[in-house]
Amino acid sequence: MLQTAQAYKAAEYPGLSKMPGFSAQLIANHLKLYQGYVTNTNALSEKLAAMLSDGKEKTPDYAELKRRFGWEYNGMRLHELYFGNMGSNGAPQTSAQVYKRVQEEFGSFEAWKKDFTATGSMRGIGWAVLYQDQESGRLFNAWINEHDGGHLAGGTPLLVMDVFEHAYLTDYQLERAKYIEAFFKVVDWEAVAERCSK
Repeated sequence: MLQTAQAYKAAEYPGLSKMPGFSAQLIANHLKLYQGYVTNTNALSEKLAAMLSDGKEKTPDYAELKRRFGWEYNGMRLHELYFGNMGSNGAPQTSAQVYKRVQEEFGSFEAWKKDFTATGSMRGIGWAVLYQDQESGRLFNAWINEHDGGHLAGGTPLLVMDVFEHAYLTDYQLERAKYIEAFFKVVDWEAVAERCSK
C-alpha cells in the first residue's frame, strides 16, 4: 500500500492586502484562486496515489489526471513565487548579484525592464518570468503559457509576474500596462535576489 504524502498547505501573505496599486478585494480574490490550486494539487495527489495502488495506472483516467496535475501544481507554485516577490517598494538593490547579472545580460537594468514589460504585455494569458539558467548562469525573460507550458528546463524562476486577467481586472480592467507599472512598484527585490545563484 502506498503512503500518502503530506498535504500541501496554502502559504499566507498578510502584507499583500496593503500594497499600493492593489485593492484588498483584488488580493483576496487572487489568494482564494491560489488556495484552489493548493486544494486541487492535494486532491489529485491522493487520487493518483489511490489509482496507482489499485492498479489503474494504465487507464485513460489516470493519464488525464496525471496531465492535470502539472496544471494545478504549477498554478500553486507560480502563485507562491509571484506573491513571494511582491510586497516591497519596488526599488532594486543595486549591490545585489541579481542586479549585476541583469546589467551584464541585458546591458542595463532599464533594457531588462523594457524586455520584461514587453514579455508581460504580449497578447494572451500566462506569466512573465525572469529565469536564471542553472548551467550557464544566464538570465532570460520568458513567457509561460497557461501554467504548464513554456517553462525553461533547468531554469530557476527569479521574478514571476502573473498576467492572467484575474491578476489585474478588478483594479485595472483591460489596462494591463497600468497593472505592470503597479507591479514594478511593489516588487520585493530582496526575495528575487535570494532566488539568484552566484
